[in-house]
Amino acid sequence: MTPTPSDRGIQRFDEWGTGMFVACTVPAVLLEGPVRAFAAVVAGGLFLIGCVVFLWAFSRALERSRREMIGIGGLYFLAGCATLSVRRRLLTLLAVQVVVATVAAAIRPFTSLAVGVLVPMFGLGLCGLWGALHGEFPARDG
Repeated sequence: MTPTPSDRGIQRFDEWGTGMFVACTVPAVLLEGPVRAFAAVVAGGLFLIGCVVFLWAFSRALERSRREMIGIGGLYFLAGCATLSVRRRLLTLLAVQVVVATVAAAIRPFTSLAVGVLVPMFGLGLCGLWGALHGEFPARDG
C-alpha cells in the first residue's frame, strides 16, 4: 500500500491535534488561570472535530459496506485493514490522548481539565476516517 497525500494528511492532522492537546494540557496541570481555560477550549474543539470526523468516517464506511465487508474493529481500530506502520502511528496517538487526558483529570479533578477526557474522540474519529478512506477490506460475495 503506497501512502497518498490524503493518507499522510490524516496522520499529520492527528499528530498536530495530539501535539496541541499535550502542549496545552501539561501547562494547565501545572498552572492555574487562563491557561486552563485555553486548554479546555482546545480539548472541546478537538472533541467537536472528532465527532464530525467520526460521523464522516461512518457515512463513508456505510457506502463502502455495500461492496466490502467492513467491521468496527477494522474501521476504527484499523485491525487487518492498514499497514503496521499506519496502525501503530494512529493508535499510538490515540493512546497518548487517552493517557494525557486521564492523568490530567486525575491530577486536577473537578477542574476544566476534565474536558480533556473527551479528546480521544478526535483520535478515534481520525482512525475511522483513515480506515473508511484508505483501509483494505475483503469484497462481499455476490
